[in-house]
Amino acid sequence: MTTTTVEAVNLGKRYKDTAALDGFDISAQAGTVLGLLGPNGAGKTTTVRILTTLLRFDTGSATVAGFDIARDARQVRRRIGLTGQQTAVDEVLTARQNLVLFGRLFRLTKARARERADQLLDQFGLRDAADRQAKGFSGGMKRRLDLAASMILAPQVLFLDEPTTGLDPSGRREVWDAVSGLAADGTTVVLTTHYLDEADRLCDRIAVIDHGRNLVDDTPAGLKRRMGADRLEIVAADPADLAVLHGIVAAVADGETATDEGASSVSAPVKEPVAALTAAATAVRDQGLTVADIGLRRPTLDEAFLELIGTTQKEGQQ
Repeated sequence: MTTTTVEAVNLGKRYKDTAALDGFDISAQAGTVLGLLGPNGAGKTTTVRILTTLLRFDTGSATVAGFDIARDARQVRRRIGLTGQQTAVDEVLTARQNLVLFGRLFRLTKARARERADQLLDQFGLRDAADRQAKGFSGGMKRRLDLAASMILAPQVLFLDEPTTGLDPSGRREVWDAVSGLAADGTTVVLTTHYLDEADRLCDRIAVIDHGRNLVDDTPAGLKRRMGADRLEIVAADPADLAVLHGIVAAVADGETATDEGASSVSAPVKEPVAALTAAATAVRDQGLTVADIGLRRPTLDEAFLELIGTTQKEGQQ
């Protein structure tokens, strides 16, 4: 049985004549990662600030960890963690000292703060760096330490606002592993991000936001399916073969066949991708053609996102 730990219904927030949120709805289940995706100014950070009781909302309702964020804000705060875009690590202190300090700030006893620090150092792979000053840490290590600090009280829900901004690929992977581990242990994670590959890798569901409205709430795979079928693509070794390849692809296509002369490629949507690829490869071989590449191209989350945002912008201009 799944448990809903975050739910917002018809949330609205205005700043004078600007609607930061306009009838916004989301929900997240225990032990899952919900991604909030959208362009700058879409309402992602406003949503996080409201759900973490840092900002009042104008209309609608929301519960976090089973408590109403307006009536029971104190109970909500006891059950959540929040990591902002900037790390809150004291670089002069060691990793262990940072965690003990946060524990004491959360009113743990000295003994319990040290015990919890040791647990988190193990959980976030920082044991070997426990007694080193944080100023010598890589960006990924600092971010992991920041995440560890937000988990001092083992919150039911963790909010992450663009957790990997500015990190190199190695640092991003470190944070991804940490977030995946938290969800596997039962923590609900709500994160905002600009990185489509990050959302694809981490999120169980994604809410795409624009102009304060939830355009769609779906799984990463579901968002990609909205782009339509897989595409068969053949890249010619010799541009002179494009016309012949166009015919081969058209024979197995389930939609319009497109030729890109600049890329020397021919592509088309196919409903039965394996059968279409096999038939096209056989035709290429039988006609004695040499191709630079042949394969199936699946829609990406980037394409689905841009399609959703682009459609919304066009509707807004009508």
